[in-house]
Amino acid sequence: MDLIIVESPSKAKTIARYLNGKYRVDASGGHIRDLPQKKLGVSIEHGYEPRYVTSPGKEETIKRLSDEAKRAGRVYLATDPDREGEAISWHLQSVLGLPEDGENRIEFNEISPKAVERALKHPRKINYNLVDAQQARRVLDRLVGYKLSPLLNNKIQNGLSAGRVQSVALRLVVEREREITAFVPEEYWKISAEMQDADRKFAPFCAVLEKFKDKKIKVSDRAQADSVLAALRAGKYVVAGVKKTIAKSHAPAPFTTSTLQQDASNKLGMTAPETMLMAQHLYEGMDLEGEGHVAFVTYIRTDSTRVSQDAQKAALSFIEEKYGKEYLPEKPNFYASKKGAQDAHEAIRPIDLARTPESVKKLLDRKHYNVYKLIYERFIASQMAEAQYDSMQIEIANGAYSLKASGRALRFAGFTAIYADFKAQDEDEAKGLLPPLEEGMALNAEKLGAEQKFTKPPVRYTDASLVKAMEDKGIGRPSTYASIISVLTKRKYVEKDGKYMKPTEIAYRITDMLVKYFTDVMDVGFTADMEEKLDEIEDGGKDWRSIIAAFYPPFEEKLRFANTDGDELTDVLCEKCGHPMVRKTGKYGKYLACTNYPACSNIVSEGEMETSETPCPKCGALMVVKTGKYGKFLACPNYPVCKSTLPLEDVPREEIFMGVCPECGKPTRQLKTRTGKPYYGCSGYPACKFMSWDVPTGEKCPVCGAALVRSPRGVVKCSNKECTYKVPSERKAKGAPKAE
Repeated sequence: MDLIIVESPSKAKTIARYLNGKYRVDASGGHIRDLPQKKLGVSIEHGYEPRYVTSPGKEETIKRLSDEAKRAGRVYLATDPDREGEAISWHLQSVLGLPEDGENRIEFNEISPKAVERALKHPRKINYNLVDAQQARRVLDRLVGYKLSPLLNNKIQNGLSAGRVQSVALRLVVEREREITAFVPEEYWKISAEMQDADRKFAPFCAVLEKFKDKKIKVSDRAQADSVLAALRAGKYVVAGVKKTIAKSHAPAPFTTSTLQQDASNKLGMTAPETMLMAQHLYEGMDLEGEGHVAFVTYIRTDSTRVSQDAQKAALSFIEEKYGKEYLPEKPNFYASKKGAQDAHEAIRPIDLARTPESVKKLLDRKHYNVYKLIYERFIASQMAEAQYDSMQIEIANGAYSLKASGRALRFAGFTAIYADFKAQDEDEAKGLLPPLEEGMALNAEKLGAEQKFTKPPVRYTDASLVKAMEDKGIGRPSTYASIISVLTKRKYVEKDGKYMKPTEIAYRITDMLVKYFTDVMDVGFTADMEEKLDEIEDGGKDWRSIIAAFYPPFEEKLRFANTDGDELTDVLCEKCGHPMVRKTGKYGKYLACTNYPACSNIVSEGEMETSETPCPKCGALMVVKTGKYGKFLACPNYPVCKSTLPLEDVPREEIFMGVCPECGKPTRQLKTRTGKPYYGCSGYPACKFMSWDVPTGEKCPVCGAALVRSPRGVVKCSNKECTYKVPSERKAKGAPKAE
């Protein structure tokens, strides 16, 4: 029996049902080989060759698939129809030992019996241009991510990550927030009038001040508003012009990955990752009661608006049957894909139009149903006739001032019969037609007023608007938008304020550091240009290694500078290898690092390398304070060349003086034993060798002549343990309660 290998167990289940046991269908569970998780995995010295390893946990999968491939008459690789899917098939071909030039790759844009059977009749060889295109992106993203992330961790804090597209997207969010913060609202006044014809034949309508002496007018303060109102009250209103037109609204194109994410965000309030998860399930297939595993929609990662002729004919038949011939366009609708779009497969559409959203509403949960309904209705709408509106504009003159009123009414629903037109209507446009006025008619202002307003700052990004911005600017590709937004949220670089994205404090620090040192990598134009170069690999016009070879050396130079910017070479030698150490600044402050890195990775906290004023008795270098098992001591910084050490007590330093020596009258200083226990010794040492565990008072016991000392509780007592002389503390003398 022949074997078909796909990525997803759910997809395998759907295909197996359609093929009725004619083929063995199994799933790889995604990539079976990838770059190592904890290593760079790219040989920079050997042409940026990737070093693939078995993906964690895939050993059993590989063994199972290998055994099945050996027993199979023929093996078909049916992974997704894109770069990622092609790469997965290539890895499977390599690991399973299939012929490199074997025709075992099949692909289909939808998981349906017809599409799968057609694909099995037309197997092909692996498309190595697609494989190289995926490898190039994988290697480039690994180099950028694995090189920038440690820099952020060293300079800012642990747990941070950077990415070739991710960091540019974060920059968009940060810069938008800064625009909002820096925004200064400007005052303006909206002047409007409720107009009525002189004979009161028609209903009143609203008009808004627009021009003064045929030029746009901006009323900026209360004084100007009062002046305009006074002039309007003194003048007379007359209809200066009436314009009637039939406005048309063309049906929207069927969904691409990005427009699906945008519409789901705007209409359903769903995040991009959530939308793609629901869409993935609908593509791979879901269990329906009484039917088994069924796929609902075509492939969901696409930037093409193309649909097949069969799908278009089915849609036109459906529209004519349900809505009537008048809802068919004069000629079938075709949509131009955006510049640079990959046209390998169709736009997102339902597989079977007979499976209406209403027919499956009770079989799907709410989120899957909502996404399916959105896809279904958008596709049907895309093949319908235009919506038509009766539009009317009235210009009203009052001396040198001109007011405008506009309105529109639906004339023919067209595509809006199934799909809501989401275009925002002008806030001053009436939702119905204005009265049938004629030029020269006199009007009266029933009400006239001025409303103070302020300009508004830019709006924060939502999932929808960030996806649109990335698409418009050419950064990232449809398959990456959802994962980028997911990373920004999971890493807490952005937080949600309702549906809006707000950058966290760490996002500013990450963005500022990367922009400072990696201007090109963080530049939107540079990133878009790199995407185009990577896309050219698919056409076989670019060698993927040459693209990375042109990018990496300058990037590495910037990385080196970023890591060493602000470093200061010292005369301290590394105690492990003898090389000079350099003073660096990290997230925890300054520290010393060996210049012989990576051969020697010795680093020492600046605090641990406190420099004293004492010169080394052997080589003259200023000695440093170190801590050993017996406490602090002085050591030569040029160790191991010079191994000189001195006790810390031999060095003049700031000391704590407490008490008075009863022997010579000099101050006593606080000292510590090797275990850290404090005691007090005469500052006249070694001439005077007085020592005490408690603070000496400078007086002697009247009973035995030993030194009097003050205990931590404030009790003055004799230092001679055999003497019982004791002076109570002031608290005791006043009857204060005993201290605990």
